[in-house]
Amino acid sequence: MPTIKFTKLFINGEFVDSVSGKTIETTDPRNGEVIAKVAEGGKEDVDLAVKAARAAFDHGPWPRMSGFERARIMMKFADLIEENLEELATLDSLDAGKLFSLGKAIDIPGVISCLRYYAGAADKIHGRTLKMSREFQAYTLLEPIGVVGSIIPWNFPSTMFFIKASPALAAGCTVVMKPAEQTPLSALYYAHLAKMAGVPDGVLNVITGFGPTAGAAISSHMDIDMVSFTGSTEVGREIMKAAATSNLKPVALELGGKSPLLIFDDADIDMASDLALLGVLYNKGEICVAGSRVFVQEGIYDEFVKKLVEKAKAWPIGDPFDPQVRQGPQIDKAQFDKILRYIEHGMREGATLLTGGKPAERQGYYIEPTIFTDVKEDMLIVKDEIFGPVMALMKFKTIEEAIKSANNTRYGLAAGIVTKSLDVANTVSRSIRAGTIWINCYFAFGDDCPFGGCKMSGFGKDHGSEGLHKYLHTKSVVTPIYNSPWL
Repeated sequence: MPTIKFTKLFINGEFVDSVSGKTIETTDPRNGEVIAKVAEGGKEDVDLAVKAARAAFDHGPWPRMSGFERARIMMKFADLIEENLEELATLDSLDAGKLFSLGKAIDIPGVISCLRYYAGAADKIHGRTLKMSREFQAYTLLEPIGVVGSIIPWNFPSTMFFIKASPALAAGCTVVMKPAEQTPLSALYYAHLAKMAGVPDGVLNVITGFGPTAGAAISSHMDIDMVSFTGSTEVGREIMKAAATSNLKPVALELGGKSPLLIFDDADIDMASDLALLGVLYNKGEICVAGSRVFVQEGIYDEFVKKLVEKAKAWPIGDPFDPQVRQGPQIDKAQFDKILRYIEHGMREGATLLTGGKPAERQGYYIEPTIFTDVKEDMLIVKDEIFGPVMALMKFKTIEEAIKSANNTRYGLAAGIVTKSLDVANTVSRSIRAGTIWINCYFAFGDDCPFGGCKMSGFGKDHGSEGLHKYLHTKSVVTPIYNSPWL
């Protein structure tokens, strides 16, 4: 286990104590023990970070560099992350209970890829030349939006840090980043590496603290030009209110989900059961796009259920540092207790528990893979985002019935379809209201594929060119044309 090297706020290129001197305990979900105490940032600390970010944006070199120069620094940043990959994966496993094997193979390499992807875009930010209908000529400039406040969740600490920071930095913005209070350790390490890579002081600031204090201060700050948030729908609504009542800053919100997975009669049952299980158990179900509502066509339902339950019972739970384990502990006791309350509620409402439904028999915040059937669409376990290893399994007859059920949710983040029919895939993918549809796959993310939701799953996209352009402001420049032979 590594020594915890960074526990202070990172403001204007320096690690500093919080103004109040208060600290937060970050704990190991394997056993509830304290890993470290980190500085608890509050409103005064956010003010200092925003002041540094504003000065760096208004007067510093970062937005005035060529895109090529920014890209070189971002590439160096990515190289430093690669050099420290194992230690960073360890921090996220310690802090969040994430599988160490996947941290090394997926999460941290994904961070490096994301940073390099947007570094490659930094010198390709171009406006347009416009032919106007009157005696004027015009062109557009794509300019960095300014100081960005980023508030990220605890389920993917490293991934979320760079989904927000990479495009903002490429655009020439400056950033005040608030990681979740449960998972501050890797964020502070990234701040250190950014400094080593040559990111100028004030460009990337990290404030560890609580949502109602530090997060609220960012959302309502009059000198922050935009807020990008990933988290719950309830908090997203509060951020919108704060943005509206302060300086009307734009917000980008990637919020909750209750994603459906639709499995049709022609599906390969082995593949479909693997996808269904992965869809709800990956990252112990602590993922916004979890396929927690599974709809199976009646022709294969019984065989599918038998296969699914068999695989769920064999799903290895345990220490996230064990390479044989596929599910670690939930993030903390609060989330652990919340999931168990939903399970109890499902049983009280009359759903049939096929497997799981209780804590695993070991120390720590571990919950067995849980599958309910005989559920109704008005049950809480079907309507609410549980954010844990809990599946609601339902049967359907027709495509029309499946589409109606899939859309019967206040969320619209993602959906999955398993079928061998191109016609079914096309019809269903065009009929479901969601930001991403996966056909015969799940969790198929990519740096170049935009991701984001609709309805109460929020708005605004991460990844791809859309993820870059939300940090850019379009300015039109118009000049008259005199004595031109044509318009």
